Amino acid sequence: MAANKHLGSSFDSFLEEEGVLDEVEAIAIKRVLASEVAAYLVANDVRKATFAKRIHPSRSQLDRLLDAENPSVTLQTMVKAARGIGKRLELRLG
Repeated sequence: MAANKHLGSSFDSFLEEEGVLDEVEAIAIKRVLASEVAAYLVANDVRKATFAKRIHPSRSQLDRLLDAENPSVTLQTMVKAARGIGKRLELRLG
C-alpha cells in the first residue's frame, strides 16, 4: 500500500501542488464579496439596477460581481461594490 504523499501537509500546499491555489483563493474571496452584496440587496430591498446606478459599473460588470463562481471582476469594481454596501475592501499581504 502506497503512502499518501499529502499526509501531514496543509491544504494550501496540496492546492499549490495541484496548481490551483491562486484560482481557489480568488474564487473564495469573490464568493464572500458576492454573498455580502447579494445579502445587502435582499436585506435593504435594493434592485440590481438601483445598485448599479449607485456604484456605476456596467450591467455585465455587476452580473460578474454577483456571480460567485466568476473571479473575473476588477479590483475597482470590488472596491465600489464594498463602498456601495457601506463597507471597505481591505487587502493584506501575509
